[in-house]
Amino acid sequence: MNNPSPIVFFGSGPVAAASLELLRQHQEVVAVVTKPTTQHEMELASGGAKVYSVSTKKELDELISSGIFANIRLAVLIDFGIIVSSLVISSFELGIINSHFSVLPQLRGADPISFAILSGQESTGVSLMMIEEGMDTGKVLTTRSLKIDVQDTTPSLTNKLIQLSDELLKEKIPLYTAGAIQPRNQSHPDRATYSRKLAKEDGIIDWEKPASVIEREIRAFIEWPKSRTMIADKDVVITKAHASDDDTIGKPGDIVIFGKEAIGVTTASGILWIDELKPAGKKEMPAKAFLAGYRQLLG
Repeated sequence: MNNPSPIVFFGSGPVAAASLELLRQHQEVVAVVTKPTTQHEMELASGGAKVYSVSTKKELDELISSGIFANIRLAVLIDFGIIVSSLVISSFELGIINSHFSVLPQLRGADPISFAILSGQESTGVSLMMIEEGMDTGKVLTTRSLKIDVQDTTPSLTNKLIQLSDELLKEKIPLYTAGAIQPRNQSHPDRATYSRKLAKEDGIIDWEKPASVIEREIRAFIEWPKSRTMIADKDVVITKAHASDDDTIGKPGDIVIFGKEAIGVTTASGILWIDELKPAGKKEMPAKAFLAGYRQLLG
């Protein structure tokens, strides 16, 4: 690429760090803005670019007002976690491109990847959107979709979207800075859907839900908040499971044992068969190993 435009990068945490490492392979990243808690992580990913840390919107405004980025025309933002004001946006002649991990206007908000799995979508994608003060309402440079595999977890889907995001940034930033493409309004904004930040309580399994829904939760919550329940009077985290529509006898939450290898739980619709789980204080184990150690407690 000939003379890539210098860019300021805004981001915090592992998704931002992985994205930054890829971005600087094809763009000139001259500075990084992050949170104090992720400064070291971002310094490792920055390739030597100057890293600034801010904790609040006010601190970000003060940093920008100092004029240190006055000659930079464009910024890229991925998973930053701090509200960006109009002062910050307007300080960059070409604005700020946000790589948002959904096909907008679907799944605006804080956690589009987990909610793509939770909602049972067959596909998701990446949108390159121009930041404005609304919640993911800005104009879009481009979108691209990818299929969600039936085994995808939030981490595996995140990795796929990081790669897709970088492909789009590599392709579209030069076109945008050259004036060859222009942002366009999001299509059908009246059909927008929203994600939210997950809470620890989301991880408590509700057996009154269908087995298929709980199975998606396990894949979506695998890193946090994790899918927790009690089995054999033990606190366990279920890490892998599959749903069946078998006819059930009993009430939601009842344990179903099949031979020496299979353990399931009755739900509102179907049985959730547990493949792998982690008892508190123990290593992750297959259902067969759990049954070998705890079957006497299951009656």
